[in-house]
Amino acid sequence: MEAMEHMDSLEQPIKVLLVDDHEMVRIGLAAVLNTEDGIEVVGEASNGMEGIRLAQAYRPDVVLMDLVMEGMDGVETTRKLLELYPDCKVIVLTSYLDDGKMYPVIEAGAFSYLLKTSRATEIADAIRAAARGQSVLESQVAAKMMNRFRQPKAEAVQKPHEQLTDREMDVLKCVGKGLSNQEIAEELFIGIKTVKFHVTNIFAKLGVDDRTQAAIYAHKHGIAE
Repeated sequence: MEAMEHMDSLEQPIKVLLVDDHEMVRIGLAAVLNTEDGIEVVGEASNGMEGIRLAQAYRPDVVLMDLVMEGMDGVETTRKLLELYPDCKVIVLTSYLDDGKMYPVIEAGAFSYLLKTSRATEIADAIRAAARGQSVLESQVAAKMMNRFRQPKAEAVQKPHEQLTDREMDVLKCVGKGLSNQEIAEELFIGIKTVKFHVTNIFAKLGVDDRTQAAIYAHKHGIAE
């Protein structure tokens, strides 16, 4: 037991780098985080370029990254930082929740996303979680991400032809060219009954009532040659 306690006392603190263009924000964060067990602020950067330079010097475990900064913004800084040090965990700490800033930085590799309205204990917990490989997302961010994942399903409803099989697409192209069922059978080397079966399925999936509507749909969506 004494040996285990000795080992715990020798564990290195989580090295944190602050990247924010507001000096008072950096001062406040550093003052609070340095009082937290197992966390040490090793550097403070006022812009993206300085953040990259200090990351090279201090090799932080976690970087608290602001998004809106003059020169290199938080998105580009995150991308360049992770290209150099892929094991580093970037936690976005920002006042912004709009999609134009949130999605690009997450795609750039940001590990967690917090708002500056977060409590000090929440930021500290997110740092510890990041060091353990656990991501933390602000509840509003998580909700936006879930909505984004649902978007492809909505798009599928808007484009019914994406539900067609490859063979049904072939038949629809022929319908769009004005071919009869017999001509489609000859064109695709399939039986007339098979053609009728596909046409019926196409009507149902596209929500159309006849060949004319199906042909119009095919031309409208660039399916017919």
